[in-house]
This record gives sequence, structure tokens and C-alpha cells, in this order.
Amino acid sequence: MKPFRFGVNVRSAGSRAEWVDKARKVEDLGYAILTVPDHLASTLAPIPALICAAEATRRLRVGTNVLNNDFRHPVLVAREAATADFLTDGRLQLGLGAGHMKSEYDEAGLSFDAGGARVERLAEAVAIVKGLLKGEEVTFTGRYYRVTAHKVHPLPVQRPHPPILIGGNGRQLLTLAATQADIVGLSGISFRRGGTAPDLSGWRTASVDERVQLVRATAGDRHDTLELSALVQRVVVTDNRAEAAEELARRWTQLTPAEILQSPYVLVGTVNQQIEDLEARRERWGISQYVIFEPSMEPFAPVVASLAGR
Repeated sequence: MKPFRFGVNVRSAGSRAEWVDKARKVEDLGYAILTVPDHLASTLAPIPALICAAEATRRLRVGTNVLNNDFRHPVLVAREAATADFLTDGRLQLGLGAGHMKSEYDEAGLSFDAGGARVERLAEAVAIVKGLLKGEEVTFTGRYYRVTAHKVHPLPVQRPHPPILIGGNGRQLLTLAATQADIVGLSGISFRRGGTAPDLSGWRTASVDERVQLVRATAGDRHDTLELSALVQRVVVTDNRAEAAEELARRWTQLTPAEILQSPYVLVGTVNQQIEDLEARRERWGISQYVIFEPSMEPFAPVVASLAGR
């Protein structure tokens, strides 16, 4: 089993000073990585925010969680990722995804294709990005992208390339992640109707079993090298697990309180109970990296102090 790593997903700040303070707090609390999402909303742009966070810290890794592939050409993704890894002395984790919010595509004047097409496009992009980050001169002709004799400069510090996370929940996307990523980012959420109707059925243990088995079977010999990561939607530190789960079930009506307590995407209970849950989930599914959201980073810090690196 891989040792535990923990991260914090941070969206924004009111000033550079506030952003620097947040990055330093993430590091001081013992988290391994600070990640930034990629949305056309009131959030910081990921790559410059990550470079600033790395400059303000000593060893904190920084990552995108995750870049929407359709917002940028893969040649530009590779160039920015290589430079970001170069400028952060090799601390970048490159997270990529297929996008899911139609409203953002509408704002940018982009066509919102069906999920299968978006994942196919991501697969082509990953091939291009990986080749460029390895230092190859890439020529590529696909259905969605065409690249002719291109190389990037400077090359990233991490070789053969910064670790690549591919995140989502759909079977087609997880199949891609199992064959091409270094880190499989499990979200458990499928988005219907252009991102307006989240489906949480993937949070149930049977569904997690199915997704993890898909990754294992698809990855084959490379499975032991993969890291599995879960994006935790809610952390509740409490002495009353049952009451907290019932309250969450009133919001997440697709799930029962018992299903919420068993899900790897939610952590509810005392510090010791959460530690036990994380150890049991690593044993069952092999999930060793957990990324939480900023509001939970201080309440969750005692768990990190106990488990990080173990």
C-alpha cells in the first residue's frame, strides 16, 4: 500500500498576501499538496496561482485539480506545465479532466460536446502533453488535434514528466486514467444535464468497488505504480456520526446516512474514527491520496498529523 498523502483544494484569495498566507498554512499544517480548480468563475487562474504558492513555501507540492482540457490547446498546456515545473523546482502535479459545466462553455463560446467526445479529445491531448513533457519532438494527427514537429522549452525538472492526474468518475475517463495517468483522481460524481444535476450514486461502496476494479483490470501490470486519489466533498469532525450523517442526507437525498458514512468522498466522525475509516478504505480500495476543500483544512489537520507518510 502507498503511504498517505493529503492535499487542500483552494479556490481564491482577496490579495496576494492572503494567497501566500493560505499556501503557508497548508504547508505548516502538514499537507503535501495545494491544488487549484479550473473554472470560469471567481477563482484564481491555476498556473500563476500555483507558481506563487510554491514560491511562498519550502516543499509544498502544487497541482491543478483539474484543468478543463477544452479550455486550452494541449501544446499550451504542455508549455505552461513545463515552465511551471521548472519555476517551482519540480513540485508540479498536473491534473487534467474532460470538463462538465455547459454554462462555462457557453460563456466562452465553446461547443459543449457529449461526454464521450470530450473524453476522446482529452485522450488525444494527454498523448500530446506527455510526449512534449518528455522532451520529444511531437507530430500528431488525430480527430481533434494536429501538431507538427513541436518541442517545448524549458523542459520540466521532473522526469520523464510531472506526475499526471486524470480525474472524474465515468468509466471511459477512468479507463483512460488507468492506462495513461500516474494518479487516478476519483470523484464519485457524474454530472447530468450539462453539469446542473450531479449524480452521487457513485459514492456508494458497490459503485466504488466497481470503479476501482475497472482501474485495476485496465491498468494491468502498471497498476502497482498508480496512486489512487479521492476528492473529499465534506469533512465533519464530530462526536455524533449518526446525527451528522442524517443532516448530510437531507442535503444529499440520493444517499442514505449509512451510505454517506461508508463513502470515501465524505469523512465524518471523531479524529480517531476518521483515521480508522481512512485506513480501512486504503485497505479495501487502495486510495492513499485525499484532497479536501479549504474550509476543512484546520479541523482535519490532526488526521493529517497522524497519517501523513504512513
